[in-house]
Amino acid sequence: SHLLFVHTSNNYITRPLCEAFLLSYSQFEGKTSFGMSVFNLSNAIMGSGILGLSYAMSNTGIVLFLILLTCIACLSCYSVHLLLRSAGVVGIRAYEQLGLRAFGHPGKIIAAIAITLHNIGAMSSYLFIVKYELPLVIQTFLGLTSSSEDWFMNGNYLIILVTVSIILPLALMRHLGYLGYTSGFSLSCMVFFLSAVSQNLELYHIFCCEVTLLLELQTAYTIPILAFAFVCHPEVLPIYTELSKRMQNIGNVSILGMFIMYFFTATFGYLTFYENTEAELLHTYSKVDPLDTLILCVRLAVLVAVTLTVPVVLFPIRRALLQLLFPGKPFNWLRHIAIAVSLLICVNLLVIFVPNIRDIFGFTGATTAPTLIFILPGLFYIRIIPTEREPLNSRPKIQALCFSALGFIFMTMSLTFIILDWTTGEKRSLGGH
Repeated sequence: SHLLFVHTSNNYITRPLCEAFLLSYSQFEGKTSFGMSVFNLSNAIMGSGILGLSYAMSNTGIVLFLILLTCIACLSCYSVHLLLRSAGVVGIRAYEQLGLRAFGHPGKIIAAIAITLHNIGAMSSYLFIVKYELPLVIQTFLGLTSSSEDWFMNGNYLIILVTVSIILPLALMRHLGYLGYTSGFSLSCMVFFLSAVSQNLELYHIFCCEVTLLLELQTAYTIPILAFAFVCHPEVLPIYTELSKRMQNIGNVSILGMFIMYFFTATFGYLTFYENTEAELLHTYSKVDPLDTLILCVRLAVLVAVTLTVPVVLFPIRRALLQLLFPGKPFNWLRHIAIAVSLLICVNLLVIFVPNIRDIFGFTGATTAPTLIFILPGLFYIRIIPTEREPLNSRPKIQALCFSALGFIFMTMSLTFIILDWTTGEKRSLGGH
């Protein structure tokens, strides 16, 4: 048969290839509901980042933190809008394929690498929490001392056990929509975490310090942590594939809900410990009363939440790798399982050998987060939306260009401050997390 070519700026994609790609995605359409999609996207947004927000507020003060949080949330909604507009025009519902349509194979490779690196960082941060918090929970339950050398007090062994027994079976599911039930339970655990933090505001308010309302020093990690906390963009298009409609509403509802939870969690945590807040909030509580029953329940809730989030975050990585390494290939269980196992092995090794969770928050938030939230959605929009519909000098495309430029500015500034922080030494104790 003759090959028909579809013109997109300077790139040409064969029509049979496009039709094969769209056919492979059509089997997933309508597989999940609006509510399940909200659960999945909210769960993808909220994870370990929530534990670093009180530390971010302690660096900026309440007023500036609220301003930055609001800006990042609004920009994330706009970014989802750009992605959905671009995907709707060309009928493509995969981040990597938008990169291919916009910039050819280099664009596809860049998008796949950004998704892979960011979600590996996110998965690592979740397992970091398991590594450090699960031994403390076991220690409290069994009445052991912190010097115990039993194997089940070793966080490295525990993350492997949790990965094999819980995360891997969930990661082997074929459809992302099926994880909506675990995502809903994960979110309920985080709601409990928020309520517990608010109740402990007075109970553990033992540090005598004034509330900071203006900018302080040590703000290098604030914007990266906030950006890291709102990245859900690799999950948007897979969820869009399974829902097939109302995706912008899902994005708005999910981001608004997480904005509310983020602000109150950060505020309650910060007003409890002020400048003594550490990069991982639960570690700060453990210094006050490690045997407190409520804090023990909070630890369990957070552990369950982050553990159930890992499979949701793994799906976009696997889809990116499949599109990069096996484009146009039909579903194959062997590849499906092999990629999941390989990714989990890499993440476990990273968690075992990287010493500090703040480094993951900071570096991932400063590099891949601006790329996925700002730079690529804006560039995709400019390249994919036809010029006859919206010229390059039209307001929407100028806004998209400014949006991408803002991402480059965020990335440059954040990386510069973080590198300076690494080279000059830390001025605050981070408690080993």
